[in-house]
Amino acid sequence: MREILGLTQDAPLTQRRWFHDDYFDLFVSQAAGGVLHGFELCYGLDAGERALVWDRERGYFHDGANRLKPDTIARRFGAVAHQLPGEVARAVGDRLREYAALGEPAPARRKRFRRADWQQQRA
Repeated sequence: MREILGLTQDAPLTQRRWFHDDYFDLFVSQAAGGVLHGFELCYGLDAGERALVWDRERGYFHDGANRLKPDTIARRFGAVAHQLPGEVARAVGDRLREYAALGEPAPARRKRFRRADWQQQRA
């Protein structure tokens, strides 16, 4: 996974980061010191269709149809996590393993994942 640089940053106390490969788009929000505030893990051949979302305050939810099983998402992410900065790989990996241990899919939020302005591909 490679990091997409040059994202707009809204809040002064958090940092937005975007990592991409052919299967995943990972959007993370981190506080100073690398503490994870939340993430959106978009997945599939068309990673704009579905996403597993975790937010420190609201927990887990899912956008999109035809979602993968929790353990499948965690396993697939684990195969590419070594390409990410250590603190991102650990924090997101921990949340995905926690999600898989729940044994049931997160509640649906939307029928399709909608990207925010800062999550759009740059030309």
